[in-house]
Amino acid sequence: MYAQVIVDVPTMQTNRPYTYRIPTPILEILRRGMRVVVPFGKGNRFVQGFVVDIKEDAQQTEQLKEIVQVVEMNPVLNDELLKLASWLAEYNFAFQISVLQTMLPNVMRAKYGKVLRLLEPDQLRDWPQIALLFSDRGEIPFDSDNVDSELLPQLLKLQKKHVIEIGYLVKNRAKVKMVNVLKPIKDVSFYQKQLQQLRPSAVKQARLLTFLLQAPQKFVPVKDVINRHHLDYAIIKQVENKGWLVQSQIESYRIPKLQTPVQPSQPLPLNDEQKQAYTAIIANVVQPKTQTFLLEGVTGSGKTEVYLQSIAQALAVGKTALMLVPEITLTPQMVRRVKSRFGDDVAVMHSGLSDGERYDEWRRVQRGEVHVVVGARSAIFAPLTNIGLIIIDEEHETSYKQDDNPRYHARDVAQWRVDYYGATLLLGSATPSLESRARAQKGVYQLLSLTKRATQGVLPTTEIVDMRESIKFNNDDVLSPQLLDSMQEKLDRQEQIVLMLNRRGYANFIICRDCGYTPRCVNCDVALTVHKDVGRLICHYCGYNELIPHQCKICGSKRIRQFGTGTQKVVEHLKEVLPQARVLRMDVDTTRKKGAVDKLLTSFGNHEADILLGTQMIAKGLDFPDVTLVGILNADTTLTLPDFRASERTFQLLTQVSGRAGRAQKPGHVILQTFNPEHYAIQLAKDQDYEAFYHQEMALRHAWHYTPYYFTIQIKFAHEQVDKAAKFAFETTNWLKGIVEKDTIMLGPAPSTISRIKNKYYYRVVIKYRFDQHLMQALTELMHKGQQLQRQGVTIMIDREPVNFI
Repeated sequence: MYAQVIVDVPTMQTNRPYTYRIPTPILEILRRGMRVVVPFGKGNRFVQGFVVDIKEDAQQTEQLKEIVQVVEMNPVLNDELLKLASWLAEYNFAFQISVLQTMLPNVMRAKYGKVLRLLEPDQLRDWPQIALLFSDRGEIPFDSDNVDSELLPQLLKLQKKHVIEIGYLVKNRAKVKMVNVLKPIKDVSFYQKQLQQLRPSAVKQARLLTFLLQAPQKFVPVKDVINRHHLDYAIIKQVENKGWLVQSQIESYRIPKLQTPVQPSQPLPLNDEQKQAYTAIIANVVQPKTQTFLLEGVTGSGKTEVYLQSIAQALAVGKTALMLVPEITLTPQMVRRVKSRFGDDVAVMHSGLSDGERYDEWRRVQRGEVHVVVGARSAIFAPLTNIGLIIIDEEHETSYKQDDNPRYHARDVAQWRVDYYGATLLLGSATPSLESRARAQKGVYQLLSLTKRATQGVLPTTEIVDMRESIKFNNDDVLSPQLLDSMQEKLDRQEQIVLMLNRRGYANFIICRDCGYTPRCVNCDVALTVHKDVGRLICHYCGYNELIPHQCKICGSKRIRQFGTGTQKVVEHLKEVLPQARVLRMDVDTTRKKGAVDKLLTSFGNHEADILLGTQMIAKGLDFPDVTLVGILNADTTLTLPDFRASERTFQLLTQVSGRAGRAQKPGHVILQTFNPEHYAIQLAKDQDYEAFYHQEMALRHAWHYTPYYFTIQIKFAHEQVDKAAKFAFETTNWLKGIVEKDTIMLGPAPSTISRIKNKYYYRVVIKYRFDQHLMQALTELMHKGQQLQRQGVTIMIDREPVNFI
């Protein structure tokens, strides 16, 4: 028998599996989807691989190597996920190994190491230092921590003499957490008798016996018993030696915890619009047929309640359900709502968890112990079976597209999985992407509308403030008089405020007012951002940082000024103008620690702060009944991006953050500060008029030949030398021009908006096409050719339907 294995080789990858012999000891247990360790290449190199097929015969059997070992006794990927990986690799011009690894928790990616193996121990008599290194061991780890560099010449000589050899290991980092447990093994009368016979001074034994009297006949964590009854490990061991209890070890899941306990909740009554949407969705769930719904509902219209009741129906007919949210920010609140309805039948998957938590949650799903999964983008690969419903909340969000290889979009993966299971896909948003809305317009998706708020409240009123005029009067480019007065009014009423500024840090950059010098990153072509709280200038692309200077390094002048405003600076400004206000700041810098997002939101929900200030991570999904004012400090941040979606993103962001106001009984108000008050995206966001925006933007997309009228491919070329990056970009573009269809449009090559990132220069080509099979074949060829170019230091990135043109 022979196994087809996709191997984990960083260079010269291929989607063609390698054939290995299956050794007799594992013949009965080896199955498709298992991880294995196999020899690869010359020498003693071992790599991890995935078994994608098992066959009785092989074309060439003479020189085939054998599988060394299996990593687990059960497959980590089922047939569905193996088929999905094959499709996704082809569709996104990626290699299957990268897709297979993306599907699994990080700890299941192999870690490789070297060892020194002693082949001829008797030959070390004349090499005392090497003999001491091995110390009667036949194999030792080989790295800089345990082998002195001065010994390397000796080791090299011994290797040439075949006294030692260098071997390669595959280390499995996926570890199961084990806990010590105990269980009573005697009957109640026995413990009662022992308790009566105890001497008065045996206080700890008395406590333990009292516990054993009342304990259930099952294993209980030893640590819990010790803490709860004020005992120690010595007394546990002493009683075990007497034969009164038994200790053991059992597996314990690392379950992610929220800041406060989750309280059970009951389904809420649905209004007429919600009922119509719910009825259409569950009809498809109960009578399974692949169908995609687009639930377009204004902010606060009760989309989440429709989600929850639809999940309940999927579970009722024996199906599983998967729900995606775009960011970790939304996860705590959504997890709380889903767990309040479905309890322990929910698993959570996102990057904010520890490696152990992600691994354990993945195993709970794979073992069929939970039937509902909530998570961010990567949760789309959750190993659920018998899927009945997949929900993508805020489906327009760009975070559903992965920037790194494999550059998949969660929506595409979701569509493939519902097609496989004959399931239902539900896309929800107050501001759907133009692509999804166009598909609904054509009948590819079924459009469901929620036009009013679930609480019978009204949408907030929005006031646009022209900051050009405001600055003339009060010289404050952060808070306009209108916003400041409104904030004071809300504070006087003990109501809460949300402020959004989509720029973290203290200031955008610093400049010398005498010579014009601006400190820039040494690795990237960007100005360094001021972070006053840590006293450093930081690059938000590569992390490079340096101290904030007090004088110019070029001319020595001390006339250094900070320009622009970030969230840190706004907090400082708020303390000056509203000293009584309690402010929470929520951005990437304040949410790095595990659990920080849930802690901040819980604190704000408990009225421990009056103002929540944040970047765009606060724009979606947050539901606080006492938030009656939303202030958008600079509505133009995304409007000036060099991206054809800039207006769409601006409209979506402004509409979403505006929807945080007035979500309960109290009316909401939004103040939108801008330097471009006449722009149609800002004017239409003021009225949350999605339909008008959709029609205007679609007309522009049609004129510009962009999605959804054309498909788009972006190819990026990167090299440490700018001339070589340009050379390969132009050569590839000229090659493609001779292949593509006549109506295919190619833009570029041209330098990227930020031409250098992490010491690599970037050129890009944008291709717009309708149907071009020749292009698809050429890009697959380019993907394989890219591996050869890597040897020359060139990196090629092929991105289908990119969401980032920076």
